[in-house]
Amino acid sequence: MSPSPKVLVGSPLGSDERIEGRRKFYYVLDYLEAQDDSSKNQYSRPQLIRLTYEYALSEESRDNYLRAFFNALSLPIDSKENINVEEYRPKVFDFADYLLDDFFLPLTASAGKTARPSPTYHSAIQRVEEDIRTFVGTPDRISALRGDCLVRDRHRCVVSQRFDQVEAEIRFQKDGEDARDDGERALIEDPRSFDVLEVAHILPHSLTKPKASSRLDASREASLAILDMLDAGVTGLIEGTDIDKPRNAITLTHGLHHFFGNFKIFFEPLPDQPPHTYEIGSFLSTYTLRDPALPVTRTLHSADTCIIEPPSSRLLAVHCAVAHILKLSGAGDYIERLLRDAEEKGIQADGSTEVGRLVQLGLGGWLDGAVDI
Repeated sequence: MSPSPKVLVGSPLGSDERIEGRRKFYYVLDYLEAQDDSSKNQYSRPQLIRLTYEYALSEESRDNYLRAFFNALSLPIDSKENINVEEYRPKVFDFADYLLDDFFLPLTASAGKTARPSPTYHSAIQRVEEDIRTFVGTPDRISALRGDCLVRDRHRCVVSQRFDQVEAEIRFQKDGEDARDDGERALIEDPRSFDVLEVAHILPHSLTKPKASSRLDASREASLAILDMLDAGVTGLIEGTDIDKPRNAITLTHGLHHFFGNFKIFFEPLPDQPPHTYEIGSFLSTYTLRDPALPVTRTLHSADTCIIEPPSSRLLAVHCAVAHILKLSGAGDYIERLLRDAEEKGIQADGSTEVGRLVQLGLGGWLDGAVDI
């Protein structure tokens, strides 16, 4: 596995320093991209590095990213000396593998999964066995998150607008044909079929899962450091138990949860529309999703009608950036193929399976048995 370069966070780069850093950054990557011979079974390392920089969400984030890149190459960021790119090719590729192994791969492998709420008696036992102040992902909190999201999202999938099938049955049992949705519309007149809904984390629940000692392991510390290079300070929104707050979750059907978790569906804000209004797009085939056909515009939250905090626009922006980086660099297809082959074929003796990456995922706990709720 690639060593993790130190992420240097400091004051903003000076104008001249930033200009020189960008010039060298693109000089190196343009050279390597022109000679990129990535096969269809691989991803483009130069493109992954470039796109992660270009999709960073603030100038501070891009400054920190440039610092990390040149630190990994052991090059002064403001040096004007000529660069022999071939000399630095191995370090550049190691930096790309660091991004993949410590962020994009574990993020994708663990996304779309949320810990299952356990029965009350099991929760009580866990509270005795674990220090509740440091136990991330307790069943009680996950269950409360699901309830909060259903109320906030009016018991409807935020993309398809389908009403929750479980809640519909409860209301039909109570009120019969007079059962109403959260907007007081008759449920029997709902034009959409009902569906069982799930809470979907925007950034995966497992990002902040600690070890038994309650401290984050090196793998998660590296993932969070890279996350902060995409949006400086964004990790403050998901620290500790905050990962399970409504700001980091939306309500989806099972199928849409799967594709959202795999970064195939993304939310882009529409600035000239009411707050929390997004165009929801996808990288899926037009034949895969027909109801609803994407893109579609949705307003996720109305502050006038709900006191539960809305989905965080910053977290959705990070999710959207990751989705585009994975797609445009080829890393998304590479990761999907790696995980699918490992699941369907297992570890191949001929070496066709990249064992090291899968072993590191397992050792880091990224593949622990999390399930949708």
